[in-house]
Amino acid sequence: MKLLAFSDLHHSRSKAAGIVAASAAADLVIGAGDFCNMRRGLDDAVSMLTGVAAPMLVVPGNAESPEELTEVAGAGMTNIHGISCEAGGLTFFGLGCAVPETPFGDWSVDLSEAKAATILDGCAQADVLVLHSPPKGVADLTSNGISVGSAAIRAAIERIQPRLAVCGHIHDSWGVTGRIGRTQVVNLGPAPNWFEL
Repeated sequence: MKLLAFSDLHHSRSKAAGIVAASAAADLVIGAGDFCNMRRGLDDAVSMLTGVAAPMLVVPGNAESPEELTEVAGAGMTNIHGISCEAGGLTFFGLGCAVPETPFGDWSVDLSEAKAATILDGCAQADVLVLHSPPKGVADLTSNGISVGSAAIRAAIERIQPRLAVCGHIHDSWGVTGRIGRTQVVNLGPAPNWFEL
């Protein structure tokens, strides 16, 4: 299965156009959150992806809530925050929002480590974890070199050992990859990222 994955579009028309164009070669498209900015313009941001030529699995970032994303999801787009689904013989599980909490203020949709751990406990097995936030210690460094990833997400990856875990959220780590056990972890960013599973 050929997967196209991205994160953090942040309402960029040019980046969305790049994803739409690339999707012609994909079996499945994954969107790992932050489609809009500060909870504004989500419907327009999602509408920029209406030309995506493959089914799409998404999770919210901290710039939109799970409920807001479900409400505006277009045809062929499924919000998998907190649930698993099957596609092409693979099992996917999603966790959106920022983990741990951010200092960004009331607009940011955040989860505590404890709440994230409770949601992730619902996943016994997955081939791919679709996350907004990175795990602690991998693809999670800010420009100041501070590790701001999630301990709960790291523990879930260590327990589940999916083949792939994709994330975004920390812009300074876009394009950074690493491993936790057998799991490849990739901080995506808004450019097309390709995986063959």
